Amino acid sequence: VQLVESGGGLVQAGGSLRLSCAASGSIFSINAMGWHRQAPGKLRELVATGTSGGGTKYADSVKGRFTISRDNAENTVYLQMNSLQPEDTAVYYCHARLSEVLATWEYNDYWGQGTQVTVSS
Repeated sequence: VQLVESGGGLVQAGGSLRLSCAASGSIFSINAMGWHRQAPGKLRELVATGTSGGGTKYADSVKGRFTISRDNAENTVYLQMNSLQPEDTAVYYCHARLSEVLATWEYNDYWGQGTQVTVSS
């Protein structure tokens, strides 16, 4: 199983970016997909997550600015980030909790390699 992210980059404060993450491999079912981030010297934190049933959860710091969406048919998750601020600067990691074809009952966590988001003031 692989999670491949794209869409990071450098943007000025107030700007927007859209992150994408596609999961591929011997996937049977994806329970949840989402995004975490880690800024220098800080712990990794949840940004947003979405379940297969359509539920979503956001960090308080991004509510109203970020929107998570999923394309279940394509095993892809997106993060639309608007009104970006310098404090949003971090490496953003895609996360998925899924089961594989050979072990459909067992859900495990998978992570992407991370994509850098830098917001200049």
